Amino acid sequence: MSKNQHFSLQKQKGMTLIGLLMAIALVILVAMIAMKVVPTAIEYNSIVKAINSTKNSGTTPREIELAFERQRGVGYFDAVTAKDLIIVKNNEGGFDLSFSYSKKIPLIGPASILMEYSGTTAKNGIVATKPAKVD
Repeated sequence: MSKNQHFSLQKQKGMTLIGLLMAIALVILVAMIAMKVVPTAIEYNSIVKAINSTKNSGTTPREIELAFERQRGVGYFDAVTAKDLIIVKNNEGGFDLSFSYSKKIPLIGPASILMEYSGTTAKNGIVATKPAKVD
């Protein structure tokens, strides 16, 4: 057996050019989605921190709303306002705050991602909802 035949019989190892391009395309797609989703997750964390810090900052719902608006100005978020908060008196004499909202993140053309966020300061973890309007 000649030297050239010996090398051609060995199994080749490595990635093909098409495989490499597909891997790069997948990494780019994941990075594009992450760049659009991560800011909304950061905004959600800012809102949770704001409601936790304003939970005990007032004795009336209006005082809590004002404190939340101050936190909103510092936290640089606009997804939830004080009017969007659901403030409920708890059994301990304080207040529990809840919120929920959704963010639609456009991707390419008609494709988009819908992120639904909600949070509460209640110990049971149940997010309060606003009563439905009756016409």
